[in-house]
Amino acid sequence: MSTQPFGEIWVYLSASPLLGLTVTLLAYQAAHALYRRSGAHPLANPVLVAVAILVGLLQLTATSYETYFAGAQFVHFLLGPATVALAVPLYTQFRRVRSLLLPISAGLLAGSATAIASAVLIARLLDASPATQASLAPKSVTTPIAMGIAERIGGLPSLTAVLVICTGVLGAIAGGKVLSLARVHDPAVRGFALGVAAHGIGTARAFQVSEQTGAFAALAMGLNGLLTALLLPAIAGWLVK
Repeated sequence: MSTQPFGEIWVYLSASPLLGLTVTLLAYQAAHALYRRSGAHPLANPVLVAVAILVGLLQLTATSYETYFAGAQFVHFLLGPATVALAVPLYTQFRRVRSLLLPISAGLLAGSATAIASAVLIARLLDASPATQASLAPKSVTTPIAMGIAERIGGLPSLTAVLVICTGVLGAIAGGKVLSLARVHDPAVRGFALGVAAHGIGTARAFQVSEQTGAFAALAMGLNGLLTALLLPAIAGWLVK
């Protein structure tokens, strides 16, 4: 019995919308296995490794993003329920959240303002265009919100999406070390800092540390998205030049 060339088999499989879903799940499972085998080393972050695997596979097989996303959209859809589910661990920490209301408010304002201002000012010092500055400004906000903000203030949503992912991966890799060097050891404070600076990817990393760390990261991610969506369009006119 003759064997079909791999190229013909791939053409057949790529027509199935389930291919993107299957490849995504397998890539993440492989990345997570590598992460555990490395002893949870930050540089082996599962999101970073899985993205690298998927990009390499799509490039190798000349598969368009649209074809891939036809199946991967099922994972994308589950982001909504997964985000809502973050309220469950947050509810268990409600008493402590209420007791830290003032520090949380101050930390949120300082963290959000610093994330926006530092990104824009560094880009301006490097002579980046206003569109690039606007794309960088919401980099610490979760991707759907960041893309909407970027579009509204004159940025490039596609560039913002890449910058947001890079920010999240960098925060997940280096955030814990930076906080330890700064002698920040309280799980709630560490989680909140990761959520403000590194949005969803940082929050996922925080949940790997402890439920309390993850709960405060989820709170920070949501509040920072809301505050940035309200604050950035109002100040973009004089901040982005």
